[in-house]
Amino acid sequence: MTTLGDTFHVYDTTLRDGAQREGISYSVTDKLAVARLLDGLGVGFIEGGWPGALPKDTEFFARAAAGDLTLKHAQLVAFGSTRKAGVKVAEDAQVRALLASQAPVVTLVAKSDRRHIERALRTDVAENCAMVRDTVRFLVDEGRRVFLDAEHFFDGFAFDPDTALRTLESAVEGGADVVVLCDTNGGRLPLGLAETVADVVARTGFRVGIHCQDDTSCAVANTVAAVQAGATHVQCTANGYGERAGNADLFAVVGNLVTKLGLAVLPHESLAELTRVSHALAEIANIAPDSHQAYVGSSAFAHKAGLHASAIKVDPELYNHIDPDTVGNDMRVLVTEMAGRASLELKGRELGIDLARRPDALTSAVRKVKELEAGGWSFEAADASLELLLKDELSESDTPPFTLESYRVVLDHTRDGAIVSEATVKVHVAGERVIATAEGNGPVHALDAALRKALLPHLSWLDSVHLNDYKVRILTDQHGTDAVTRVLVESTDGEREWTTVGVHGNIVEASWLALCDALVHKASRAAATPSRG
Repeated sequence: MTTLGDTFHVYDTTLRDGAQREGISYSVTDKLAVARLLDGLGVGFIEGGWPGALPKDTEFFARAAAGDLTLKHAQLVAFGSTRKAGVKVAEDAQVRALLASQAPVVTLVAKSDRRHIERALRTDVAENCAMVRDTVRFLVDEGRRVFLDAEHFFDGFAFDPDTALRTLESAVEGGADVVVLCDTNGGRLPLGLAETVADVVARTGFRVGIHCQDDTSCAVANTVAAVQAGATHVQCTANGYGERAGNADLFAVVGNLVTKLGLAVLPHESLAELTRVSHALAEIANIAPDSHQAYVGSSAFAHKAGLHASAIKVDPELYNHIDPDTVGNDMRVLVTEMAGRASLELKGRELGIDLARRPDALTSAVRKVKELEAGGWSFEAADASLELLLKDELSESDTPPFTLESYRVVLDHTRDGAIVSEATVKVHVAGERVIATAEGNGPVHALDAALRKALLPHLSWLDSVHLNDYKVRILTDQHGTDAVTRVLVESTDGEREWTTVGVHGNIVEASWLALCDALVHKASRAAATPSRG
């Protein structure tokens, strides 16, 4: 594997381009946290935003300069535009703001499509080139390293290649280190884009970078193709965040460059951190991680078909394109009606249950899973319920922490429109018969509250268990209130999460089954205490 050092740049623009995604609004504190995570991953450059144009970005750079951000691997980059047409560069307020940011690297954006130069900037090509050359030279003379983002480059090159190349030449004449070819509208496809990159590299000999939007779902493919064609600088965002369809996903690009092209674009130890950092950045953005994201998604190495599982049992590499551990991820086997013996055996091994030595129990478990799935149950997202089922088939189930005698739920709808649910549960726990009643904002909430009220004095760990998520799905083709309901409940104790499932024609009973499984599963994992009953 080649060690690249500064001969190859991984450049992250999550804090500017990624922040343009609908629904993302980073605070300055968030931006500092994102930068620290990216620096820990080992990216070479972190674009912090546009100082002078956005108050939060100006504050971010000020706090970074004041010592609130210490970078070990990356260099901080300020983004901004060239001087305005007809304005002296030293007098341009935006250019002065770039200097005031104290960022050691500046990325300038400039038009490289003649149509944009003439219609949007309302100037001519000569003045546009002078704007680029003057601004780059001014910043370089002030001790800054400068990159140029050639906006709309591929569209501009297709329309008028001479103008597009003159823009790049002006930047290099001014002292720019890298000229970045931007697929700003995201409309390019890999083969054509690679041909253009190779053509530019051959004609100019410049150091070329690539910046791709994802409007054709080709941003990652285009970025990798550009590298294969000669680009040595890639601009990406965490998890592909960005406006419209997003940008090239940093984690997929790095995963491909390292594992497929053998380019050591990050420190060796960083690759195993990809999954953790991806999920941490999703949390800061307040966006649920994409379970199907390449390399780092929770389903990236999940296998469902029985045929796959049979092969994986012999050799996991047969159906995994890389070892999941390489990028800090895990292989999972999903158990569904498609599952065969190999799938269930592998899933049991994943859950710490050895079914290989009990072929009778394995056969029975496969039959039971298929029967339950035919009735609407789904275990592929409910590992905790599956674990309980497998233990039951092996006769290894722990004594349940409680047993139900009965429950009742009442819904009161008063004349003034108030709706109150009340639930009463009767359970046996720790050798006692307990009756508890509680109210809630719905029947399931009331039932959960009543069950907790009954069990809390007897189960010391119960106070740490909370409901993370509650999902309801109506099954079968039947219409109306007689349809079968499937409920998934995700629970947490602050240290781990687990999911359970319940299925019934009655939504309350389906919810009860899932809630009970959640507590039984926790009891099976909790430290043995007298309160387990």
